[in-house]
Amino acid sequence: MRVLVVGGAGYIGSHICKALAERGDEPIVFDNLSTGHEHAVMWGPLFRGDVCQKTEILQAFIDYQPEAVMHFAANIEVGEGEREPLAFWENNVGGVVSLLSAMEHVGCDKLVFSSTCATYGVPETLPLTENEPQAPINVYGRTKLAVERMLADVSRAKGLRYAALRYFNASGASPDGEIGEEHPVETHLIPLALRAAAGLGGGLKVFGSDYDTPDGTCIRDYIHVVDLASAHLAALDFLLENNSGFACNVGTGHGYSVREVIDTVEKVTGYKVPHALCDRRAGDPPRLFADVTLSHELLAFKPKRSDLETIVRDAWNFHKQKWSI
Repeated sequence: MRVLVVGGAGYIGSHICKALAERGDEPIVFDNLSTGHEHAVMWGPLFRGDVCQKTEILQAFIDYQPEAVMHFAANIEVGEGEREPLAFWENNVGGVVSLLSAMEHVGCDKLVFSSTCATYGVPETLPLTENEPQAPINVYGRTKLAVERMLADVSRAKGLRYAALRYFNASGASPDGEIGEEHPVETHLIPLALRAAAGLGGGLKVFGSDYDTPDGTCIRDYIHVVDLASAHLAALDFLLENNSGFACNVGTGHGYSVREVIDTVEKVTGYKVPHALCDRRAGDPPRLFADVTLSHELLAFKPKRSDLETIVRDAWNFHKQKWSI
């Protein structure tokens, strides 16, 4: 099957392309390379374009005639969204409007959408189920929630088959070290801890050490990017067999604290992680982890590589090569 992967040169998108190709599908990458990397496009052609430009995304459909779409082309840095909300709304929501218009024009009705647990905001109960109220506390989460609602509207009116996968903390790298996390501005804990361990970029900042958790630091649900890719394939297969739309969590159902991440990075790398304890960040809940019942029942999805040591080891293997360590 030919699949258009919008944002396929980025971290998660490139792992999706690799997984698609490994099972015999053909990924077509659509990316403007503003944050993605051309060297990560290895399993199919690259159509360089901007998803917000309707003529460009439509041309990709005309040229390649994909049977389904996966969408990853979003601005994701939370702080940037607070500073530049219009850019987030234009790309994260406007880009999906352009994409859905092109899909309707050519009769493509299957979309797997990259959503986020940030649509829930600060949770009232844990683990987080899909029935948790969606009350995002930042621009990033609000744009993703807006798209989820748009997908539901289009599904009702036009018969769109969609899966909105609410990720928790995507992490790790391909086990062979071929691709991994390469954000222009890195804000994620594991690569930052690895950089600190490697003596690159100064010490790690730990935001909050007085939370009501066993060691005082925040707890998050980390899912290996390879497992995340498997969830996307399962969602695509579901859409091929079912004429409906759905949203579900994609996580592990288990959380690790910041302190546990630091300890695991030190164990895997053999280096200490210099770090400083800082004030809490506004809006950071003490604990955040998924109820994964629905993804198990609906998609028969169960993570296989998402224990913390495997995640860190795969990420370290990738970054050692990039940093020539």
